[in-house]
Amino acid sequence: MPDPAVSSFPSRHVVEVRDVTVVRAGRTILSVDQLAVAEGETLAIVGPNGAGKTTLLLALAGLVRPDTGQLLFRGSAVGRSEGLAYRRRLGLVMPDPLLLDTTVFANVALGLRFRGVPGRRTEPLVTEWLERLGVAHLRDRRAGGLSSGEAQRVSLARALVLEPELLLLDEPFASVDAATRTQLVEDLAVLLEATPVTCALVTHDLDEAVRLGDHMAVLLDGRLRQAGPPEAVLASPIDEDVAAFVGIETRVRGMVTAVKDGVAVVDTGACRVEATLPEDGARTIAPARPVLCCLRPGDVTLWSAGSLGPSSSARNRLDGRITGLAPQGSTVRVTIDCSFPLVALITRASADEMALEEGQQVTAVFKASAVHLIPLAS
Repeated sequence: MPDPAVSSFPSRHVVEVRDVTVVRAGRTILSVDQLAVAEGETLAIVGPNGAGKTTLLLALAGLVRPDTGQLLFRGSAVGRSEGLAYRRRLGLVMPDPLLLDTTVFANVALGLRFRGVPGRRTEPLVTEWLERLGVAHLRDRRAGGLSSGEAQRVSLARALVLEPELLLLDEPFASVDAATRTQLVEDLAVLLEATPVTCALVTHDLDEAVRLGDHMAVLLDGRLRQAGPPEAVLASPIDEDVAAFVGIETRVRGMVTAVKDGVAVVDTGACRVEATLPEDGARTIAPARPVLCCLRPGDVTLWSAGSLGPSSSARNRLDGRITGLAPQGSTVRVTIDCSFPLVALITRASADEMALEEGQQVTAVFKASAVHLIPLAS
């Protein structure tokens, strides 16, 4: 039976897996009840190293046969006899480009040549995709002389020139530097928006998943834990493990003591936290219900201790002592002991203006709407 944590997908599925498990050396390394990619959409598959992301992608490609379950393409099961015909309808890009030691043009034309496409048709198709991927000026260069970013653009062109019905990307930008990766992600986002191709993308980078994905699937320990629009998954993780993976650093257990006007009051044992309930929250969050309070670092504002601070509608104001300061580029990650560890992310300018230092007393301020409650077993 499908996991209730996994949201429903649109009905026009291009590819779908049902009740799939993959077992290696007696251990289940992948378990997915149901997951599908709709026509024209991009599914971002995220999770830490070893979560089963690549195994799932290879199962979608028909290259890993599951021990149980089904792979369906446009509603029809893909068995051994249909495997080759199915794979001819796919484009697959792996982390390493694996280009032949020949010209860029010849690499992109390779799949067309294997399929017997005449040269008069190959020329304009290859030229078009070299231009769209920004590597037309490299068409006569040997692949061995390309940078990692250029090589991956050629690899993408080689996959897309075949006009696949399903494009599968496994960490396609893992081997490039940060600046090149940022540009490649942006270029791919524009290309996917302009091209009617259905795509499944494996990545461990949440920003990349949000930029490229229409849906996000979170894999942890080989199991599909949550799926849905990226913003919804990030804002409302289903459990503590998903919350930790998506970057919610402040997680504290408490007991609901009151619910009124769509706001829950939670006693954490040391302080009181108010949280806005989601639309369906009244059914699962009620007085005497244990919950996990989740708060993102970017949703916390810091005031100097004793300061009234600017006018604010924030319901939550907790006093605490700074126990850690960690500069991160243009921001500073601040850990505060509020009888539980609370993490804030503020600008360097704000940190300098407040002259923050370890041991300093501050007030952490955040809105009730910034707190996400996860019901716990009674």
